[in-house]
Amino acid sequence: MSHPTIDAVRQSMLAEPGKPFDLSKHNTGDRSLFPDKKEARVQLRKDAAVIDELQDKLYANGDRALLVVLQGMDTSGKSGVIRNVFALTSPLGLQVEAFKAPSKTELAHDYLWRIHEAVPRKGRIGIFDRSHYEDVLVVKVRNFASPEAIEERYEQINNFEKHLTENGVTILKFMLNVGYEEQGARLTERITEEHKLWKFNPSDLEDRQLWPEFMEAYETMVQRCSTEHAPWHIVPADSRTRRNAMIARVVRGTLEDMNLSWPNPGNKLEDFDFS
Repeated sequence: MSHPTIDAVRQSMLAEPGKPFDLSKHNTGDRSLFPDKKEARVQLRKDAAVIDELQDKLYANGDRALLVVLQGMDTSGKSGVIRNVFALTSPLGLQVEAFKAPSKTELAHDYLWRIHEAVPRKGRIGIFDRSHYEDVLVVKVRNFASPEAIEERYEQINNFEKHLTENGVTILKFMLNVGYEEQGARLTERITEEHKLWKFNPSDLEDRQLWPEFMEAYETMVQRCSTEHAPWHIVPADSRTRRNAMIARVVRGTLEDMNLSWPNPGNKLEDFDFS
């Protein structure tokens, strides 16, 4: 069975910059690109191996970085993406940051301060489990900042990301689009399955009660912040395996687009004495 091309997967998820965006038109259970779950798993493994090889070259060159932003409602699978897409990647070349509620020190700075500090060093792949977009999502829905402040942040975020891309950081942004019913099933798993009990947080149910408000906030986020330099990809997340496979295809393709090669510092065997 043939697998979908990288371009096909990328195009299926892309929220085109400058175009109207309607989140309701994105099917959270779409399986059209990977009808067969086993085939999706096979392709995921292949792409994970190539990502590892390409990351080695990225690390060896040390002049560029890749930032992968994962944003989604609770249970959408951010940690699952990290665990599977980068399962074969050397930890030496990865920087993973899971953003929680800001600390007192972080609150004493502007909201992007802690984000900039976590941007991956050149030569590495950085992964954000949640991100600066929390400041136009949960902060917006729960009224932790004024509407005027939220409105200013969209352009501020776009400018921040443009600054990063102009300084050697390629940005991949994935919204893990999980459905309401699927989220309910996964939250139930967290309170009924022993190995998932630790994940359950009653506050997740509070956010679930605000589902319409969160979906509106996500839609605005994508509409305002899917740019040419850092577009959003909307990932159908009801199927864990297919979600991972689709993201792996795009990560692999982005690294391949960098045309990475092994650096040659010019050393020659005859110039050194190994006796």
